[in-house]
Amino acid sequence: MDKSNITTAFTLDGYKITKNMGIVRGITVRSRSVIGNIGASIQSLFGGNITLYVELCERAREDAFEIMVQHAQALGANAVIGMRYDANEIAPGITEVLAYGTAVNVTPNS
Repeated sequence: MDKSNITTAFTLDGYKITKNMGIVRGITVRSRSVIGNIGASIQSLFGGNITLYVELCERAREDAFEIMVQHAQALGANAVIGMRYDANEIAPGITEVLAYGTAVNVTPNS
């Protein structure tokens, strides 16, 4: 799937939706190690961007996104519209990251 065919919008400019394949999702659950938490705690003492947590969040979003893309491809979709992220803490220090959207087939407008 061409990643440029994944959008938060409900249409894809230049394309016509020919088939709705339903909701697709990618879920990952992450936690930071004790060592990582100590490092992040030290960073937080100085203020500013806590890079250890940024890296964890980016990796979790990327993993959830890729799982969602695989789910869409398994259904035969060539695009995902209405794509969103969501995150929930399921236990102290453990977070679920969800990427979801609607898998569709699109064809270029003529």
